Amino acid sequence: MSINPLESTAELTKSPSFFERSIHRDKIGISTNMTEHKQPEQGLQHQTAREQLLGVTAQRIRQSLDLETILNQTVTELQQFLECDRVIITRFEPDGSAIIVVESTVVSGCPFLGTIIKDPCFTEKHIERYKQGYIHAVEDILAAGLAPCYIDLLASMQVKAKLVVPILLAQDLWGLLIAQQCHQPRQWQQTEIDLVKQLADQLGIAVQQAQLHKQVECLKVQQKLQLQKQTTELQYFLKFEPVVRRMTEQICDNLDESQVLQAAMQELAEVLQADCCQIELYSDDQTIATVAYEYTNILPRCQGLTRRVADFPKIYHSLLQKQLTQSMEIVPGWNLRLSVVAQMACPIFDAQEILGNIWVKRQTQATFHEFEVKLVQQVANECAIALRKARLCQVIQTQANELEKVEQLKHEFLRSLSHELRTPITSINLAAQTLESVLKQEKLFDIELVTQLLHILHKECGRESKLINDLLALTYLEAEAESLTLIVIDLQTWLPSIVEPFREVAYCQQQQLNLIIPNELPVLETDITDLERILTELLNNACKFTPAGESITVSVCEVADTIVLSVTNSGVEIPAHELSHIFEPFYRIPKNDSWKYAGTGLGLALVRKLVKRIGASIEVQSVSGKTTFTVKCPQFLA
Repeated sequence: MSINPLESTAELTKSPSFFERSIHRDKIGISTNMTEHKQPEQGLQHQTAREQLLGVTAQRIRQSLDLETILNQTVTELQQFLECDRVIITRFEPDGSAIIVVESTVVSGCPFLGTIIKDPCFTEKHIERYKQGYIHAVEDILAAGLAPCYIDLLASMQVKAKLVVPILLAQDLWGLLIAQQCHQPRQWQQTEIDLVKQLADQLGIAVQQAQLHKQVECLKVQQKLQLQKQTTELQYFLKFEPVVRRMTEQICDNLDESQVLQAAMQELAEVLQADCCQIELYSDDQTIATVAYEYTNILPRCQGLTRRVADFPKIYHSLLQKQLTQSMEIVPGWNLRLSVVAQMACPIFDAQEILGNIWVKRQTQATFHEFEVKLVQQVANECAIALRKARLCQVIQTQANELEKVEQLKHEFLRSLSHELRTPITSINLAAQTLESVLKQEKLFDIELVTQLLHILHKECGRESKLINDLLALTYLEAEAESLTLIVIDLQTWLPSIVEPFREVAYCQQQQLNLIIPNELPVLETDITDLERILTELLNNACKFTPAGESITVSVCEVADTIVLSVTNSGVEIPAHELSHIFEPFYRIPKNDSWKYAGTGLGLALVRKLVKRIGASIEVQSVSGKTTFTVKCPQFLA
């Protein structure tokens, strides 16, 4: 009867004696001639059965991913085909040992399935040989020259002969396919060796296929877990992100520390479904912790309570090291029943110091989720910003109050000083005038020295009087003691009246004074006294520093709803590095002679204050031998 090579495994293994019927030696008494006549037919049947075994094994590997079933069916069919006593498959472990993972045997006694084999004679050298495809066929273990330790191992398994073929995955040795004869030695035929070698190759493919399938399944599981994690992260993000955003907005918009932090505890408790959220703050020396803010649904309330850090070393040691802690605690509830409470304490700190801790308590036996932990840490960071901001604001406010007191004392001192100085200067000036009158009566005024001394006396008295007046005016401006008096000014009429008194001074100093006013110019609403003082100081300054033969030009124009007043003098140029200092009180350009250009040193400082007071701006440019002061006044039309 012919055998179909495409028959299923089940059909092949319906009867355990299938291979015996195919290749078993004829034990019925027949003549020698009949035996010789049957030998070619038996060889053909043997070849057909071998090919069918290989084909069925290959088909099984293609159709199934169950490695255990493939290995078990293969060793069973191989043991029947070879008519040997035992066929096993060993798998190598990372520690170098081997475990018997599949066994098919007809030997009585204990099976060796699951046995771990630690062969001391099996070295790295043997592993490398098997990786190269080495096949070890032993007909008689006692006559093969094997090591004594190896013979003892084989004898413990009743092995007399064996055939060992490696199962390889690429260049890695996965295990061994071993056929064993236990009752007597055996001579292994080349066709048997080739068959075992081909089956080992197919089993290598099956193992690799199973491993790849396992990797794919693991990858699917990982992808599924990753998707679940990402979905969970997104859910937590959508739930928690608004909380952090609102806290950030409150910190930016609100300077009230208590309002911000109390609201934060309420929101945190609601979003985490916690029974209690607290903020405790450390004392300056970090020895006392006080519950400063609390939101709770349970009793008793703890806000305002304090505890010594030294009394709870295990808790506060970690917190003072900026480490978040979680714990479970059994506590009596409000109904006197014991309940399990999950607690989380998160330190509040910034770059400077540890400020306190956030406590979250919830009646549950489950620990806090990692995203809940991250939320509390983010809230702790926001609380640190709020606390630091509040403390900085408190420091700034304290400093501002102190500065305000100092400013008030300074202004009071300057006003007192100005008033006190004004009286003796007035007396000195009066005495000088009296002395001048007496000297004229005594006809001593014509003496040149007397004339020079009186001139110096009058000049310095005038200078000191102006200094006192400027200082007093500057003090009033800094204190903002006076309010503006807005008046509509017609610049075409008003400006010449301001410039005209300086023509005689310019003429005496051989200077040219020019005034440029356009025909059409809008009116300007401002404080006329302050604007007059500004122009007067700028003209005084220009007349003082303009050399003989040079010019002074006063001009006015309208630029984009702004009145621009300029005072320019030629023949003088201020170094660029000095321009940023000329508006400072008592500042003098180093190269200028203070005796030649006598002044109070407060003129330009007073100008800047007045310009700011009327809502205008001033700038100075000094290039190409010219210096220009420009005042820009916004138009306030009546």
